[in-house]
Amino acid sequence: MLNDLSGSIIIAQTPFDDQGAVDLASIDTLTDFYLRHGANGFVVLGVSGEGGKLTPQEALDVSSRFIARAGGKPVIVGVSNPSSAQLKMLTGEAMHRGASGVMIAPPSGIRTEEELFSYFSTVFEMIGDVPVVLQDFPGSTGVWMSVPSILRLIENFPQIKVVKEEDIPSLEKISQLRAGQGRRVAILTGNNGLYLPHEMARGIDGPMAGFSHPEMLSGVYRLYTEGQIEAAHDLFDRYLPLLNYEAQGFWGVAARKEVMRRRGAIRHATMRRPGPALTAHHLAEIDLLLRRLNRSLEEIGSAPALRKSTMPAS
Repeated sequence: MLNDLSGSIIIAQTPFDDQGAVDLASIDTLTDFYLRHGANGFVVLGVSGEGGKLTPQEALDVSSRFIARAGGKPVIVGVSNPSSAQLKMLTGEAMHRGASGVMIAPPSGIRTEEELFSYFSTVFEMIGDVPVVLQDFPGSTGVWMSVPSILRLIENFPQIKVVKEEDIPSLEKISQLRAGQGRRVAILTGNNGLYLPHEMARGIDGPMAGFSHPEMLSGVYRLYTEGQIEAAHDLFDRYLPLLNYEAQGFWGVAARKEVMRRRGAIRHATMRRPGPALTAHHLAEIDLLLRRLNRSLEEIGSAPALRKSTMPAS
């Protein structure tokens, strides 16, 4: 299913209740929310999905719930782990429960191309013929993969079906990957969607990002693929201030969860500890951003889909 992956692939949040326990019921409403706003697939247990804060059993429970609710859309499970044994276990269980593939980033500590190649040789020997998204995210992993290194991995490991490219600057790297490819794989991009219209122009197959307004991600993708380039940029520009605010690492994820709580997607905006807790200053900033976004959307006749900002924060 990952051979021709394209469209808006959502990096899903993991909902927690007000005590920090996994909120499985909110996974249902969150998945419905994403689907309603144009999601073509999901990645669960990613970095911004707080996958690293879950126990192995919680990771399997969360994955299974998203898979069951996704309506047949592809669900990719993030399994990156410094323990190869844990990676192998989670991969096997996720695939057994219906995942379409897994996402793997190299672990911190890798410094050379040969170390990189040796690591993935070992991983693919362990997990077998499982479709893989190769995540290039040096901002999180500390591992910089050159274009020749990525192309070498693609050519040597047919399990790699997708590259998630979120190195910065992303644009030239995307162009070089496209120009240098032998076996074509899908390229999707993260970085919270901050460069999405320009990345579309460089030949990506869609965003693989999280945002509190996923209709922007799917809308920009649709408009761009239809050839409505200016309209795609216009839509993107309306959401850019909020998108930029949500790009503040885990503080941005906390803000995203708060906005999604207000939109009715999840019951609580809780981040699992250790993690940030929004202050009154943050909530006031979010109020301002949402008011301005709503006014901008009203200008084009798009009804705001937000609950009242006076709802208590969780």
